[in-house]
Amino acid sequence: MRYLVLATALTLPLPALSAGGDTPTPPTPSETTKTCKGKRVWDEAKGRCVRPKQSSLNQDGLYDAARELAYAGRNEDAQAVLSAMADQGDARVLTYWGFTHRKLGNRALAQAFYDQAIAQDPNNLLARSYMGQGFVEEGQFGLALAEWKEIRARGGEGTWPETSLRQALETGATTSY
Repeated sequence: MRYLVLATALTLPLPALSAGGDTPTPPTPSETTKTCKGKRVWDEAKGRCVRPKQSSLNQDGLYDAARELAYAGRNEDAQAVLSAMADQGDARVLTYWGFTHRKLGNRALAQAFYDQAIAQDPNNLLARSYMGQGFVEEGQFGLALAEWKEIRARGGEGTWPETSLRQALETGATTSY
C-alpha cells in the first residue's frame, strides 16, 4: 500500500531540467572542463588554466565553474573551486559542498552541509533535492519523500529540484550532477 501511495503521488510528467538551474540544459562545457586538468579553471583574462584562487573569476563565475566540474563528475576539482569562493556561508556554496561530498561518499559531511544550507535558506530547493537524493541512495525513502513534499509545499512543483528528486524516488537512480 505504501508503494502504491508513493507511485500515485509521483506520476506527474518529468521535464528534463539541469542541476542548479531553471533551464532544460546542463552547464555548457567551457575551457574549464575542455582544457583544464585537475584543480584548475579557465581564466579568460589570462588566457589559460589557473588555480581557482588565482583566477580573475568573480563569485558567480566560480560558482558556474564548480557546477560545471560537478556536472562532469570532477567533484574534487569542484571542491577546489568552492574553497576559493569568498563567502563560504552562501547557501549555493554550502549546497554544492554537500553535493560533492555526497558524490565522494562522505555522506555525514554532505548532510551537515545540506543542513547548513537549509538553515540559512529554508527555501533552498536544490539543497532539499540533493539531500533527498542522498536519502534515496541510503534507502530512506520516507525521508526522501518528506523532502519532495517540502519542495512542492515551498512552490517548487515542476522545478529541476522537484523533478530530479521525484525521478530518484520513482527509479532509485539519483542524478550524477
